[in-house]
Amino acid sequence: MRKIIFLLSIVMFFFKTSVLANYDKKIYDLSIESITGETINFKDYKNKVILVVNTASYCGFTKQYDELQQLWDLYQKRGLIVLGVPSDSFNQEKNNDADVKEFCEVNFNINFPLTTITEVKGKNAHEIFKWAKENHGKSAVPKWNFHKILINKEGKIEDTFASMTKPLSKKIIKAIENIL
Repeated sequence: MRKIIFLLSIVMFFFKTSVLANYDKKIYDLSIESITGETINFKDYKNKVILVVNTASYCGFTKQYDELQQLWDLYQKRGLIVLGVPSDSFNQEKNNDADVKEFCEVNFNINFPLTTITEVKGKNAHEIFKWAKENHGKSAVPKWNFHKILINKEGKIEDTFASMTKPLSKKIIKAIENIL
């Protein structure tokens, strides 16, 4: 019986999928520039749940802006911050912040916070995305636009969601409600 338990322990160790993050920094130690040029200090979002989404104006998933706005409308008063991070990392974003801002407001009536156009992958990725990869592994690295990173009230990554996972999916709603 001891051998079985020992062998199971070894097997479980090798197949463990969670990332053991040290979190030398939390999201609250970081900041990013807003689409209008102000600094967004994540320390201002302490004790809130944050959904960071890299976005793009010319992507097949751009319609997800509608659901992101709905999430913001539904959960903002309960402590959810939806943060759109426009990015041209996948060559599908407009040329400047003013055009992105106008596009989001006119086409989707967006009023949740947006950042300046930002790199989200590779060596030039913004520190938020480098932090996410360091602490959560490859699943935190956007593989395409509208990748979602859910950060809990402790400033740590709770979960990540692929581009195909819609913002109002049961999976995301459940994850948000569990940590609000």
